Amino acid sequence: MARDAGTLRNLAGYLTLFAGLGGLFVAGALLHPQFLTIANQRDVLGQVSINGILAVGMTLVILTAGIDLSVGSVMSLCTVVCAMLLMERPGPGLAGLTRAHWIVFPAVVLFVLLGGAAVVRFVRNRSPVIRVLAVVLYLLELIMLFGDFGAPALSVGFSAIGVLLVVPLVGGLMGLINGVLIAKTRLQPFIVTLAMMVSAVGLAKFIAGQGGQIHAIYTGDAERAGAPASFEQLGATILTVGQETLRNGNVRELKLLPIPGLFLLGAWLCVAFVLHKLPLGRYVFAVGGNEEASRLAGVPVGGVKVFVYTACGVLAGLAAVLYCAQYTQGKADAGQGKELDAIAAVVIGGTSLMGGRGRILGTLVGVMIFGYLTNILQLKAVSSEIQDILKGVIIVIAAVAQSGDVLGSVRAFFLRRRV
Repeated sequence: MARDAGTLRNLAGYLTLFAGLGGLFVAGALLHPQFLTIANQRDVLGQVSINGILAVGMTLVILTAGIDLSVGSVMSLCTVVCAMLLMERPGPGLAGLTRAHWIVFPAVVLFVLLGGAAVVRFVRNRSPVIRVLAVVLYLLELIMLFGDFGAPALSVGFSAIGVLLVVPLVGGLMGLINGVLIAKTRLQPFIVTLAMMVSAVGLAKFIAGQGGQIHAIYTGDAERAGAPASFEQLGATILTVGQETLRNGNVRELKLLPIPGLFLLGAWLCVAFVLHKLPLGRYVFAVGGNEEASRLAGVPVGGVKVFVYTACGVLAGLAAVLYCAQYTQGKADAGQGKELDAIAAVVIGGTSLMGGRGRILGTLVGVMIFGYLTNILQLKAVSSEIQDILKGVIIVIAAVAQSGDVLGSVRAFFLRRRV
């Protein structure tokens, strides 16, 4: 009976979320004629992709009853690192390396060692075929990873695959520091991640130089400084859905799906698989539901916390690479305020800030609700101040709805007023 009640409650939550998203979509179509255009839908998908990736990582953290205020700052740091790896050409010897390369090296070495340890643990007691396959995949990853660290590669800058592999590791290093401090010192996640938020911004400005200068990204060939042409494709769009004729008579294809949207979908699928198909996912829910009981039951609480904060940092680094591809720049304040957008999307999606209860699909719907709301307000030329007020109201409504007793909350409010 309890299980059936929980299933019905989850179904009701999903229906409410999708009804809200559908209602918002219909409202947008009625309020502005440009809302349904392919160009506008493409812009919305592109805008929500970065916030969505951050929100997916934030969901893992909040499910353990934690919070990560540093994801926006970590993303800012990673945009600077990404831009410099693509554009800067180090001089000869160690002295010629840039500050960005110096922060990349420890991140890569650390995660290579951790990856090796994970592979060894994974292949233990496995069949010979799985052992060989795991080792081969690990070696291939090492070859791709260190291919961008050779002297010839450094002389022409990092490749698109290189920054996709390396920059998330920088974010993962920041997240790993958060997780270790929270797990080993028992400090509150709010305090630890607040400290990281401030530190990451300072580190981003230090690496960028001149108090946080903007590092522009442009494509070029091997003879002149510039990012590889393939990097542009990370911000491109695919899935042709029609054509339009321009004023000059030329015909242009209409493409709907931005590449960052595919990365968002991939991140969501990976996290959904972990949460619902692996024991680690059950541990995440258990730690958020009751940490002390989980510890007594043999759950590695500290390891779970380190994992979720590290994963959140990795996804922040991935979001940074996609930001650089879309906006062709690295900025020390690129992620300012994005941690709040991520938290808002998670709350709207139905994940409890108390931990132990939530829906990763709900996070995806929450991201879309937030994205469409922002888009409608921008199309209607609503001022940014009013936009922030409306967003705040929606977050409060979503938090109240999470309690599962909206009418009870309203009734209690008026009873207190009467007394």
